[in-house]
Amino acid sequence: MNHRFLTLFAAAAALAQTGATPAGDILPKADELVNAYVKQNRFSGSVLVARGGKILVNKGYGFANVELEVPNTPQTKFRLGSITKQFTAAAVLLLEEQGKLSVNDPVSKYYPEAPEAWKDITIHHLLTHTSGLHNYTAVPEYRTRMREKLTPLTLIARFKDLPLDFAPGSKFSYSNSGYALLGYIIEKASGDKYEDYLKKHIFGPTDMQSSGYDWDTTILKNRASGYERSPDGKIRNAEFLDMSQPYSAGSLYSTTEDLYRWDRALYTDKALSAKSKEKMYTPALDNYAYGWFVDKQFNRRRISHGGGINGFTTQLARYPDEDACIVVLNNYGGPATGAIARDLAAILFSEKYSLPVERKEITLDPASLDRYTGTFQLGPMKFTVLRKGDQLFAKPANQTEAPIFAEAEGKFFLRAVDAQLQYSADASELTLIQADVVLKGKRIQP
Repeated sequence: MNHRFLTLFAAAAALAQTGATPAGDILPKADELVNAYVKQNRFSGSVLVARGGKILVNKGYGFANVELEVPNTPQTKFRLGSITKQFTAAAVLLLEEQGKLSVNDPVSKYYPEAPEAWKDITIHHLLTHTSGLHNYTAVPEYRTRMREKLTPLTLIARFKDLPLDFAPGSKFSYSNSGYALLGYIIEKASGDKYEDYLKKHIFGPTDMQSSGYDWDTTILKNRASGYERSPDGKIRNAEFLDMSQPYSAGSLYSTTEDLYRWDRALYTDKALSAKSKEKMYTPALDNYAYGWFVDKQFNRRRISHGGGINGFTTQLARYPDEDACIVVLNNYGGPATGAIARDLAAILFSEKYSLPVERKEITLDPASLDRYTGTFQLGPMKFTVLRKGDQLFAKPANQTEAPIFAEAEGKFFLRAVDAQLQYSADASELTLIQADVVLKGKRIQP
């Protein structure tokens, strides 16, 4: 759900290559990988890896509460962020099974106040992020209004009158607005509150007793506190977010073990019929189906989704042809979660994977810093490097700046994310490197 500088870049870093891993070495190799991130203060959370109905890794790392030094365990409850969307999608499909709606119904059938511009938007469009609804968490006011308590209707009012980004069905654009509207439709069609419908029809039948709607006023045993990395890389408490705001787009909590119960249930008819699951796993545009991305990783079919919400990042990846599941829940926020999930899959499938490198800062001659400042055109992005005193900062267009640190002359890194900047010898060109993402461009302004 979050939209800030720290999550602009895809997760990963320049990494140290290691070899493939035999299946019998999964636990020690997984420990080595995750502990490398823990040591660098980039991960705190719980991890589960399973295959063939057998749990191979099920451990907590770091602290659920840093102040009290309460350790994370497999029973720790984490905010899920956008992993919530697959449960919202499942609820819609259950209501369709019950004859209470159709995914082809227009939104206006359940929300009569819908503006004329929404007349062609269907539930299917909401589920697949093809509605054209502008993402309410991307508007500038979102960050300054996160403490406000909202009803579903007042939440919808925040984006109701915004122009559509495109004609419904014509493009894919990830939109929390669509999934917030789905929560309201679930309530109208079922007669239950969103959270109650999920509890009765999804969490109950699948024995997910450690999952639910994460209201901040509830006393919740084993709840993890959320933390984030400041621009200089230090851990701090995450900004408060009233949990009425993410609603059906990102409000749920769960554990690694409960998400594994969900994985197992999806191989049966406990949660959904075979027909509904076929719908849920069929991509529309850009590999997005109903609450899941469906693609390939290591030449294996993957059904997955991540989440990001103040203080938490999450990843659930299922490999149905391998009967494999990976869950990574992180209460330090930041992008390491996706990299860990990817490399745990590599360990599981005996593919090449990587350990993170801990970068060392050096001090450059202050007289040399000005040669690195300026604005560069990196692909579609204007990227500015500016100087304040003896510190350089990176600032993508319309985003918050973050400090960068030298590891060699002409080579810099960020502590908040795993990204590096490399200059040409004359500093007229800049390259941004992060995992498989490499953007190179020339200085367009001094």
